[in-house]
Amino acid sequence: MIADDTIFALSSGQPPAAIAILRISGPQAGQALENLTGSLPKPRVGTLRNITDMVSGALLDQALCLWFPGPESATGEDLAEIHCHGGRAVIRAIEQALDRIDGLRGAEPGEFTRRAFTHGKMDLAEAEGLSDLLFAETELQRKAAVRNAGGVLSRKIEYWQQQILRLSAQVEAELDFSDEDDVAPAQLVMIQQEAKPLADDMRNLLLRPRAEKLRDGIRVVLGGPPNSGKSTLLNALVEREAAIVSDIAGTTRDVIEVPIALGGIPFLFIDTAGVRDIGAETIEQIGIDRAHQQFSAADIILWLGVEGQGPDSKNLVEISSRSDHPDHQTKGPDAFTLSPVTGQGMDALVDYLIARAKDMLPNGDQVSVNRRQADCLTVASDSLAAVSSEQDYLIIAEHLRMARKALDEITGRASTEDMLDGLFGIFCIGK
Repeated sequence: MIADDTIFALSSGQPPAAIAILRISGPQAGQALENLTGSLPKPRVGTLRNITDMVSGALLDQALCLWFPGPESATGEDLAEIHCHGGRAVIRAIEQALDRIDGLRGAEPGEFTRRAFTHGKMDLAEAEGLSDLLFAETELQRKAAVRNAGGVLSRKIEYWQQQILRLSAQVEAELDFSDEDDVAPAQLVMIQQEAKPLADDMRNLLLRPRAEKLRDGIRVVLGGPPNSGKSTLLNALVEREAAIVSDIAGTTRDVIEVPIALGGIPFLFIDTAGVRDIGAETIEQIGIDRAHQQFSAADIILWLGVEGQGPDSKNLVEISSRSDHPDHQTKGPDAFTLSPVTGQGMDALVDYLIARAKDMLPNGDQVSVNRRQADCLTVASDSLAAVSSEQDYLIIAEHLRMARKALDEITGRASTEDMLDGLFGIFCIGK
């Protein structure tokens, strides 16, 4: 990946479509557009132009063209867009014409967004929000991603940075102008008092549910012995035949995962192999071992086995399923009694799952952080908290420096190439 290259890619959805958008970004973007259309349109003014192959002179399409001189563009460098007809042949012909221009190459995944980051058009927290927005499937996911992509978290971090920088300046002034043994108690107390609410503010944010939970969904694992009705319940919850249902014990040998949204909340329902202590052959035992792994990672466990014999977990919910069956065994008053076949009790279970999920997920109207951001924020808050009990200005200055550095890592001002490659590599080619 060479930052000085000029790149191009299809930035709209996969063809065929009514309209396709091809983007060109880099120092030769203007020349490339001029080669295809004869001249550059006025900046930021959509202009209808004929797209012509510069070698053969053949008319490729008639398209709306836009020209965005850098640095006032999405990527911070010269950027051109061709809004052409969305047929595969049209797109292929224009891409081939672009590929024949010296100095142009096809973009790598996430390269447009990475260039925007490199040129200061967005920071790392905003880029992570954009990534979540691209993969959002529910309204709750969209609302949370829009906030972070729009810079809500970045602005909060910027405020913290400004306050910490102000405290650092005060500490440096004390170090420069005070005698080594002459510590001004009032100034020291003021610095300590101002550092504490910043640390508390960060810790309050850390107490909120993580953003990953909203992106990945609430993990609901169905467990129980063979033939307890797990697969039937899964199919009823997701309203389709996602798992094979059979009277033969041990039909489910492996983990079956089904993502779905209920009440606008993302869930990942997981069917597991029937759990039994004896009688399992080798392949079935592997499935049982995987079931236990799923129990450990579950947010909610729906246990369809004998009451009190499920995994030792605070997230376990007793399910008295198959209430329509002659051999139905009732459970205690806290269990859900239901029948996936007749629908009895299913609405109550779904309502319960939605209510539980809302307590586990970040509020779409609030800022939330992912695991990487939380690790950095923990370092920053701990560093600020340490200021409250420190008397040495040199050590206080170091705590403040560590807090600033940790916050810089959230926004990408202090980032490693490997981490950036991992983030931008999950974007699509034209983003």
